[in-house]
Amino acid sequence: MTISYTLKVANSRFGGFSKLLFRWKGSIYKLLYKEFIVFVVLYTVLSLVYRRLLTEEQKRFYTKVAQYCNRSTDLIPISFVLGFYVTLIVNRWWAQYTSIPLPDQLMCVISSNVHGKDEKGRILRRTLIRYANLSAVLILRSVSTRVLKRFPTMDHVVEAGFMTQDERKKFESLHSDFNKYWIPCVWFTNLAAQARRDGRFHDEVALRLLMDELNLYRAKCSMLFHYDWISIPLVYTQVVTIAVYSFFAFCLIGRQFLEPLEPGQEGDLDMYIPLPTLLQFFFYAGWLKVAEQIINPFGEDDDDFETNKLIDRNLQVSLLSVDDMYQNLPPAVKDKYWNESTALPPYTTATAAETLKPSYMGSTFDMRMCKDTEQSQPAEASPSVPRIQTPLLSRFFAATSPAISINNFGWGSRGHPHLRHPQADGGEDPESVACIEEETEDEESGAGEP
Repeated sequence: MTISYTLKVANSRFGGFSKLLFRWKGSIYKLLYKEFIVFVVLYTVLSLVYRRLLTEEQKRFYTKVAQYCNRSTDLIPISFVLGFYVTLIVNRWWAQYTSIPLPDQLMCVISSNVHGKDEKGRILRRTLIRYANLSAVLILRSVSTRVLKRFPTMDHVVEAGFMTQDERKKFESLHSDFNKYWIPCVWFTNLAAQARRDGRFHDEVALRLLMDELNLYRAKCSMLFHYDWISIPLVYTQVVTIAVYSFFAFCLIGRQFLEPLEPGQEGDLDMYIPLPTLLQFFFYAGWLKVAEQIINPFGEDDDDFETNKLIDRNLQVSLLSVDDMYQNLPPAVKDKYWNESTALPPYTTATAAETLKPSYMGSTFDMRMCKDTEQSQPAEASPSVPRIQTPLLSRFFAATSPAISINNFGWGSRGHPHLRHPQADGGEDPESVACIEEETEDEESGAGEP
């Protein structure tokens, strides 16, 4: 079953995630402990051979080999390969979960559009939703080992009530070399069309709505089948597996304690337990184990999907919706806030502090504009500047460029020329000319002063 710890991490607290490290079921320890023991045993054997059995000449040769292997580990891009691979696996895992067919939308459409309180109407609604559940059971039998163990033969499907004996005979009489999970969906469409002819649907729109929901339901069944059929390319999985195993094969040799080659030469600290190497194995091999567990979530691992529980839930809820709840409504009355302009549900003592928090109105709600009224006035549109066609710019931007000429420039502030304001008739703006004349006179008078 799926290991859920959502309640444990509902609030961020000291040591929140640390408490999850002591769980066994669904943990990385349960997945990795066998490989970890094998790695430790092999490392210990090589260490004992080096320390006890090799001669001095053999130790010098082994030292060169170990140094070569240790340098070679830097050439394997294990983080890069594992990162992309696990990301691909996780995205595929979630997509498979969203492809599991759920009858919730379909049962609501059936309950609201397939009419009739008589026995025939009740049989019609229950049969339609049963066909939908039968299609899901057939596809889950094809992809999930748990469901196949629960319904190993069609006899078990009939005994469970998803199919009648007559339907089984009809199902087996249709010969096909491919998976026949789609047959109940075809029965569904034919039965719905017959119900429309019998007047169980008020109009064609209701029938169309039902067919659209069925197509979405059938598409999920098909997508689930194709996810099972088309796996991640085997070469990618092989590359990642070889990269991880070869990396730690080099680590077994290259991470051993080595005696100095020359007498008196300072060597490395003799750590009998290679803690960094063991942690590296735990992280990288555990990373690979994560991908190995969720690459097919329809197995029997601790965190695989609970498909049998989904089958039970879907059948019970869907039959309840289309049968017992059909036109079985509570009386429509005035609600509690009928005479109140603002509805405010009460808070408990534990949540009363939330009422003191103001409602969020937007990030610019508290922003204060400038008090100067002139800044709030709408700006006048400036006269248009003559434009000329520039082939090079228009080739890239498909737009005309402004006509910039030395005649367009006038005297502005000292050292900063600015564009004049041309008139619509091609003349100059009188205000700009007057401004330029005043500035020129000021400059001449200033130059004449001592």
